[in-house]
Amino acid sequence: MRKGNQMSMFDLNRESELKKDGPLAMRMRPRNLEEFFGQQHIVAEGRLLARMIKADRLSSMIFFGPPGSGKTTLAKIIANTTKAYFDQINAVTSGVADIRRVVEEAKDRLGMTGDKTVLFIDEIHRFNKLQQDALLPHVEDGTLILIGATTENPYYEVNSALVSRSTVFKLESLTNEDIRGIIRSCLSDREKGLGAYGARITEEALEHLVNISDGDARTALNALELAVLTTEKNEDGSLLVDLKIAEDCIQKRAVNYDKVGENHYDTISAFIKSMRGSDADAALHYLAKMLYGGEKPDFIARRIVICAAEDVGMADPDALRVAVSAAHAVEMIGMPEGRIILAEAAVYVATAPKSNSAYMGINMAMADVENQQTGPVPLWLRNAAFKGAKEWGYGDGYKYAHQYEGNYVEMQFLPDEIKEKIYYDPSANGYEKNVSEILKKRRELKNKVL
Repeated sequence: MRKGNQMSMFDLNRESELKKDGPLAMRMRPRNLEEFFGQQHIVAEGRLLARMIKADRLSSMIFFGPPGSGKTTLAKIIANTTKAYFDQINAVTSGVADIRRVVEEAKDRLGMTGDKTVLFIDEIHRFNKLQQDALLPHVEDGTLILIGATTENPYYEVNSALVSRSTVFKLESLTNEDIRGIIRSCLSDREKGLGAYGARITEEALEHLVNISDGDARTALNALELAVLTTEKNEDGSLLVDLKIAEDCIQKRAVNYDKVGENHYDTISAFIKSMRGSDADAALHYLAKMLYGGEKPDFIARRIVICAAEDVGMADPDALRVAVSAAHAVEMIGMPEGRIILAEAAVYVATAPKSNSAYMGINMAMADVENQQTGPVPLWLRNAAFKGAKEWGYGDGYKYAHQYEGNYVEMQFLPDEIKEKIYYDPSANGYEKNVSEILKKRRELKNKVL
């Protein structure tokens, strides 16, 4: 904990140790906005956050973005510049008791010295409703200036009252150029980085680290540190990180995918919309991303089934059969071979002709049933399989379709109140074009009867 730019001896010693022995990503953490890479949409000169930090006019805020994008770093920069007392807790290891302690100390501080308290809560989405509710009154009355950091969409995961009293800053994954700049800065920085090692990196190795880190500065720096510390110097005393070394130090791409977070919903949304939009290549991309990120195959299979029914529908009824068969096959086969089955189903659905007529039809019918009087079942359609039914007129006048030419007979099936209602409006795509022509003729005959 600290006030303004003064630190306790404990804080000074701890910071010194971290600079000396801590992970490279921690040592290289920027101390001010001038050293900060990325997020220019919020920290560039004249932008809101930059103005707030420069003027030390802080209000509650939430930093929302993927791992390694700079959320905690921005909070530390605020800690280095604000005159307010800065405190921090982590939602994973803290509870209501910790919140109460911080609040009591903040009230005492405000009363005795007039100093405000900034509370930084890392991973604020980990707090449950009770814990978040415990914060709310103290944020409302100004006892605390809240800074929350989260990888999850705060509009879903954080108390709506807290969100409404905070400015939400959305951080993006760092660009490739940002990651390149961070790596080069680290290699040249003799105070905090790896400059003392005199290490160089080939362009191929640099691009590999940039590509595999996927916008996560922490991942890139961890790999770079491992590469430099485990590489022997050449005879001339130089140290070169080449592509082979870089590949050994960061072997698996750190795809930004959280199976329960916003990335999960964004990716499955893109997958479904790609199939709906008939883009098989995009569908395979998002399928691969989900599988690589560890998404459950049965979850993906269910979404393909839904898309086959909702978006392909009667334009190609086989799409639903393919999707359902794929879901059963994946359950039987398992992974990794299940990826092939999912890919086939996704490609089939993506390339099939599209129609949402059945989807729209059931939605309209449900809305009518819910919101208006649609009338009773006509007497001639009612079940007449009990004694006395005929006396009530049940089944009287019903015509058995198979007794007529083409197995079709003109008859009213909807209740009188909605007898002219049309719920199913077929498209002219794929198989449904044939259905459309058949229905057109039958509806013409029906209108004559009605």
